[in-house]
Parts: sequence; structure tokens; C-alpha cells
Amino acid sequence: MEKIKTVSDYLRGFLDIFYPIVKKLFSKTTYYYAVCGASNMVLSWLLFYLFYNFVFHQQKWQVPILNLYINAYTISAAVCFVISFIIGFTLLKYVVFTASEIKGRIQLFRYGISAMISFVTSYAILRLLIEGFGMYASISNVIASVVVAIISYLIQRNFTFK
Repeated sequence: MEKIKTVSDYLRGFLDIFYPIVKKLFSKTTYYYAVCGASNMVLSWLLFYLFYNFVFHQQKWQVPILNLYINAYTISAAVCFVISFIIGFTLLKYVVFTASEIKGRIQLFRYGISAMISFVTSYAILRLLIEGFGMYASISNVIASVVVAIISYLIQRNFTFK
């Protein structure tokens, strides 16, 4: 009986086409992680730009109940975090770290912890670059993402999907 192919099988098959190009530089798992992570990060950058500029119009927004104002970059970062969290976990579980024997709920919990660490770190860098150095929000987001991606890889490989 032939195994039914899943979306993750097709994704790995597509990625395998290009793997020989980088085979000498990366293990297959690292390659999958880099491509999936970079794709998710670029999607996050695009979404941040769109939310920050066109949805939240670079303005502060008031939370009426709390009489609190929130910057557009804070709201944009939070929305992008939720979207990236869902996509990132799905890609890591079903495309990258498929050999992991840790139960899915444990992986999700660990991923949540690492994602929160990444989010807080990214937000701190984002805020420092925007408010401390006066950089443009979208450029600051890219810089923060690159720094956090390195930290995140180490956490995912050595903790979440070990």
C-alpha cells in the first residue's frame, strides 16, 4: 500500500531539490530550519510593514478601558508574533524536526517558551532601535529579527525539538 503524501512531504521534496547546492555547508535539518525560518521571517517582515503602515497607520492607538496608548509598532509586532508563532511551530514540527520523539504538546509548550523569549528580546531590540536610536520601525524590525533568529535556532535545536 502506498503512503499518502502530506503537505510536509511535498515541502521537503521541494526543498530537497535545492539541498545539493548547500550540502557541503549544512546538514539537511539545518538547511530545512534555515529555509523555513527565513521564509517565516520574511513573511513576518512583510506583514509588519503592512500592519504598521497601512492597518495601524504609524499612529498610537488608545485602549479605552485602560486609558492606555499603544504604539503602532507594538500592535504590529504582537499581531505578527501570533501569525509567525502558528506558522513557525507547524513548519518546525512537520518539516524540520520530524525525527523528534517528544510529544506534540510538550513541543508546543517548549516552543511557546522559546517564542516568548524571542518576542521579548525582539521587542526590546525594536524599542531600543526606534526610541533610542530613532531608526525607522520596519528597518528596526529586520535587525531585531536577524539577532533573534540566531538565538531562536539554538533554543529550538537544543531544547524545543531535541
